[in-house]
Amino acid sequence: MNIKTILKVSEGELLTTGVNLETEVRGAFAGDLMSDVLASIQPEAVLLTGLCNPQVVRTALIADVRAIVFVRGKIPANETIALALEESLPIISSPLGLYKLSGQLMLAGLPSLEKTMNHSFDEE
Repeated sequence: MNIKTILKVSEGELLTTGVNLETEVRGAFAGDLMSDVLASIQPEAVLLTGLCNPQVVRTALIADVRAIVFVRGKIPANETIALALEESLPIISSPLGLYKLSGQLMLAGLPSLEKTMNHSFDEE
């Protein structure tokens, strides 16, 4: 799925002009903890998040994220938008909530790119 389709499905507003809307993503990941993003996301995903700070863009760059969608109508500060523009990283603001947008993207055919994490708890 490309960014242009994600923009349509998310009912979103593109906040980074001049980025390539034909860029393909392989799937999606939803989360607000950047430590979870780094531990669990697979490359070439779109990141759905409610966290609105420059660290989201920095984390996305490290994790090879193709685009970020800020949910619940959130619009990041100009500093965050400028950082994304410097890196040609598309960012979108969607009025939809995290749960609803995740479902709509899944129904549109975009799979999850969240790695399965094995957590074991020793019971003694």
